[in-house]
Amino acid sequence: MSVLDSYEVITPISGAKASRPGLDEIMNFARKGDVVVVWRLDRLGRSLKNLIELVNQLDERGIGLQSLQESINTTTSAGKLIFHVFGALAEFERNLITERTTAGLAAARARGRQGGRPKALEPGKRKLAVELYNKKEYPINEICKMMGISKPTLYEYVKEANQPNP
Repeated sequence: MSVLDSYEVITPISGAKASRPGLDEIMNFARKGDVVVVWRLDRLGRSLKNLIELVNQLDERGIGLQSLQESINTTTSAGKLIFHVFGALAEFERNLITERTTAGLAAARARGRQGGRPKALEPGKRKLAVELYNKKEYPINEICKMMGISKPTLYEYVKEANQPNP
């Protein structure tokens, strides 16, 4: 009986899931000298930070990692180097995307575009909702029902009305 025969097939679960029973089982089962084999690195970690933490945990326990798709094997010095270079490049790419997104949003604001979800009520109705709230003649539920908005939306309008204008 081979080692593979003793394992049950684990249905793949998204790498974005916080709780991953298959990974937990591997982390509990693997011993010093073992090599954890994955199809792709993105199947192992939810993020680059998470992936590096997992590899460091495995390394501290004397367990290697091999990725079949990327041909990375952390049991060798070259494999460790390649893993960390890939990790650094992925982090660099993520930072570039963040910078570009921030610059794009700033450029859109400069052109007068405001992001986010449109307000549920036009300015006059927002003002009326805040007035009804401040007068305290109607329960909050009733104001929300009359205006067709939720409580959090009403509270946001009240907060917005109470902020000093620039």
